[in-house]
Amino acid sequence: MQNTRYARSGMVCSVDHLASAAGLTMLDRGGSAADAAIATNAVLAVTAPHMCGLGGDLFALVHDGSSGCRAEGSVTALNASGRAGSGADPGRLRAEGHTVMPLRNDIRSAPVPGAVDGWLALHSRYGRLPMATVLAPAIDLAAHGFPVSPLLAPIASALAHHPDFAAVSSPGQLMNRPGVARTLEAIASSGREGFYQGEFGQGLLELGAGEYVPDDLAKPMADWVEPLRVRAFGHDVWSMPPNSQGYLLLLSLGVVDGLDLPPTPDHALWAHLLGEAARIAGHDRLSLLHEHARDLVSEAEIARRRAMVDPTARLRVRGLTAEGDTTYLCAVDGDGMGVSLIQSNASGFGSLLVEPRTGINLHNRGIGFSLTPGHPTEYGPGRRPPHTLTPALITRQDGSLRSVVGTMGGDAQPQILLQVITRLLRHGQTPGQAISAPRWRLGTGGTGFDTWDSPDETVMELEEGAGWADGLSALGHPVAGMPYGTGFGHAHLIDVLPDGVLAGAADPRARIGAAIGR
Repeated sequence: MQNTRYARSGMVCSVDHLASAAGLTMLDRGGSAADAAIATNAVLAVTAPHMCGLGGDLFALVHDGSSGCRAEGSVTALNASGRAGSGADPGRLRAEGHTVMPLRNDIRSAPVPGAVDGWLALHSRYGRLPMATVLAPAIDLAAHGFPVSPLLAPIASALAHHPDFAAVSSPGQLMNRPGVARTLEAIASSGREGFYQGEFGQGLLELGAGEYVPDDLAKPMADWVEPLRVRAFGHDVWSMPPNSQGYLLLLSLGVVDGLDLPPTPDHALWAHLLGEAARIAGHDRLSLLHEHARDLVSEAEIARRRAMVDPTARLRVRGLTAEGDTTYLCAVDGDGMGVSLIQSNASGFGSLLVEPRTGINLHNRGIGFSLTPGHPTEYGPGRRPPHTLTPALITRQDGSLRSVVGTMGGDAQPQILLQVITRLLRHGQTPGQAISAPRWRLGTGGTGFDTWDSPDETVMELEEGAGWADGLSALGHPVAGMPYGTGFGHAHLIDVLPDGVLAGAADPRARIGAAIGR
């Protein structure tokens, strides 16, 4: 299943063809890749509430199109993840008998959503078109209706307690989201005030019943931060710093870059070495990842972890330490600007809580907080939880943009990207080949956010079509077969070829995804 698409001067990839088309419209009107990314994300906020939305968070990497002597500052990183409200009280949750954050139907697992602040920050720095123009396609679809996708239709009943979702029964039927349309119009006309101090913000305060105070919504949730990078396969690969788990992708790539990989990914040793790199990178994530963590991808740390890899057997990682749901999209414009953007509700529809007036469902990213007293990620006022969101961006030796790539997939995001990027850079596969190839992931049979609770108990779950099972079993891996597309992410990739032509692929697992260009 090779679905590479080619374009001359601009491309957008996303999980929904309606969203990709909105992004391409912005490029056709002279907009930047940032305008295209925001327009695409805004449409997804309307049509794909089971993956993302105005009630979730956002991370983005941006390459400004420069190279050569300016390359060092050409990549920027945007952290638009929300913070727990002023009423956050871990002692109360513990007193109620909770040992972990509630997964569903509890406002305490819903930090103030940061996605809208992320759009505004991205637009302020890199946008060319008016925000009203950028949001117009999403407003039109929300107000006048869009055909329900085959991904949304079977699960919309999870939010049937809100009238927007109650009548959804089959793919193709028209769905309207008038409250979302009003909210997008308010953002277009009044910026963050139209959202955080508008109809949604007032409803969030009421729904929170003390979890948030007005000052929590008055503080911008978006910060420009220093991206992380690692040298791998002759390129620089960039990702987000904590509170994102992006360092896991970079650690594992650094480890793999120094290993003796088989010549093709078809060999079971390939899956073994990449799988062990992922486990060795992530086994101590629960103790290391918090919003203030630093120095996680040094050359010395990469070398230390690489030395743990045994090419002949699976390692037991316990004792080594001393101490969605989601949607991804990317866009590249004719000036070489690239945006790698990931936006999420965390788990599916998130908390299953809906701000009643606007119909905006709230994420449950707060499930990443700890309830252990004194833990660096303990739930508390103003804190950001650890995030699974892992956008990636790749540059060449001269600093020019090579690729923008990312995926949904909870804890498995770095594992999926490790495979896609290795196929692309090490083995020279096309975007379509790298994206559509069968994958492995470290599975637990749990929520998709609990991989590192017991890293020695993880199973190598192999997507249908992968030929690694016997070889991995011989190396000591417990393995399990899974149907193609079942929880293995929706990855999208745009690759800038040496002659400037754009080659892109939307994941066939998304069924309605599209890589389209001009």
